[in-house]
Amino acid sequence: MLVLAPHPDDFDAMGVALRYFWKQGHAIHLLVLGSSANGVEDSFCDPPTNEVKAALREKEQRASCRFFGLPEDRLEFLRLPVDSAGGFLRDSPESFRLMKTHVARFLPDIFLFPHGNDTNSDHRLAYQWWKRLAHETSKPTAALLVCDPKTIAMRDDVYMPFDEDAAVWKAELLRFHQSQHQRNLNIRGHGFDERILRVNRENAARLGISEPYAESFELEFS
Repeated sequence: MLVLAPHPDDFDAMGVALRYFWKQGHAIHLLVLGSSANGVEDSFCDPPTNEVKAALREKEQRASCRFFGLPEDRLEFLRLPVDSAGGFLRDSPESFRLMKTHVARFLPDIFLFPHGNDTNSDHRLAYQWWKRLAHETSKPTAALLVCDPKTIAMRDDVYMPFDEDAAVWKAELLRFHQSQHQRNLNIRGHGFDERILRVNRENAARLGISEPYAESFELEFS
C-alpha cells in the first residue's frame, strides 16, 4: 500500500484505517509529494522562510509517523517544485516523471490519497497523476480516496468506523502537526484534530452507523 500524500498530514487524516491495515500485516509506504510550506503561518517559526517552514512540516510528519509506528525507511519526501504564487505543486512533466520513478520502486496494489473532487489543487493533482500513472502502466491498482474537510462530494464505498478511544488516539496523531493545529486555532477557533474529527463525525452520521466516527473512502480501480 502506498499513501500518495500531496502534503505532510494527509497520511494522518486516514490514520485509523491505516492503523487497521498496519496491524493486519500490510506493508505501508508514505510518499509526501510537497512540503506545503505555504500552510505555515509566519508567526509560527523564525525566520519565516519557505525553507524553514518546509523543514518544520517534515519534522512534524516524521514525529507523527514515529507515534504511528511507521518505520523511518517507509517515509519519503519528494520535495517537488511549487509555483511562486500560491505555493501549490506544479504540474510539470518533470515532477510527474519523478513521482512515477519513485512509485515504481514500491509497485503498490493499493494507493491511498485525498479525493480528487476537492477544492485543494494539490489534492486534485495527486488524483490526476494517479490516473495518468495508471494509464501508462499495465499493472492494475486500486485507489482509496479519502473524504477530508475540502472534499466537495464523493461516494461512500468503503468506510472505517471507530469509537471514542480511537478518536483520542487519532487526535494525538493529528496534533503532531503543530503548525497546522495552531493555524486552525487562529483562523477557525478549533484545532486541526477537531477539524478532521468533525468530518469523521459527519461521515458516521451520513452513513447511519452506530459508531460515532468513520473515515470514508471512494474506491476506484485503474
